[in-house]
Amino acid sequence: MGEPTRFLIHGASGRMGRALLRLCAEGEAGDCNVVAAVSRRPAQRVVDGVPHFAATELAGVPAFDVAVDFSLPEGFDPLLALCRQRGAALVSGTTGLSDGQRQAMADAAAAIPVLWAANFSLGVAVLEELVERAAASLAGWDCDIVETHHVHKKDAPSGTALALGAAAGLGGADARYASLRAGDVVGEHLVQFTGMGERVELVHRATNRDVFARGALHVAARLRGREAGVWRLRDLL
Repeated sequence: MGEPTRFLIHGASGRMGRALLRLCAEGEAGDCNVVAAVSRRPAQRVVDGVPHFAATELAGVPAFDVAVDFSLPEGFDPLLALCRQRGAALVSGTTGLSDGQRQAMADAAAAIPVLWAANFSLGVAVLEELVERAAASLAGWDCDIVETHHVHKKDAPSGTALALGAAAGLGGADARYASLRAGDVVGEHLVQFTGMGERVELVHRATNRDVFARGALHVAARLRGREAGVWRLRDLL
């Protein structure tokens, strides 16, 4: 057995950051070692043995193998710079990044392994591949994507629906979208291909938000030690 992966959790006070720390503490994420948790204003300096740092103290965090980032766009640039400086991998699910930040991430991939995703569900990663294959095999069929989320979700279509639509596009299909907001639905995506007299449906349902944190830790552990470049979830399943 090798040494456990050393994680830096960036955005530790957010919903995903808290889930990542909890899963690691409970041992659900396998053999992981959180060496630092970073947030804007940590309430405590040490929680469950994990040292917490303010964002302004980022340069002083201990050595890490992979940064797992679910923060805000304004905190992204210093983290990306630190990963490049330390030669560490970056896994990010931060949304709202500017075109300049996305370009900076692409530039950093010349030196370090980088993975950004809108959805870290391993099931969705497999679904994207299936959608691309179905679109390529069912030329000329209609492609519709219906996504359902809780009533508080603002963006529509969801980022995941758009990613599935992009996968369909790689297979030659032109996806149409429909969005539903109902109750407390964590996330459901239906991709439907319809031909004359027949229909194919591919569905993914998330019933617990922990699936996203588990997926992020799964791919982060597998990104450690990889060659520099832009990686996708499906590359690391």
